[in-house]
Amino acid sequence: MSEDIGDFNMSMRKFLKQVGVTSQQAIEEGLRDAGNLEGREFKAKVVLTVEGLDIEHEVTGVIKGQG
Repeated sequence: MSEDIGDFNMSMRKFLKQVGVTSQQAIEEGLRDAGNLEGREFKAKVVLTVEGLDIEHEVTGVIKGQG
């Protein structure tokens, strides 16, 4: 049973790492392509859904541009 928990934790961490890394890359690329954004703020939203589970989780925030 503890092996199942270890597999669960490992798959969860791997998924969350992938989400974090790829999301940061996408945001950085978008900001870079947009040019000088000094003083601007951008509303951001991530919606997480999990098929087979009744989960819809939303995270919102603000990303500040820089020059």
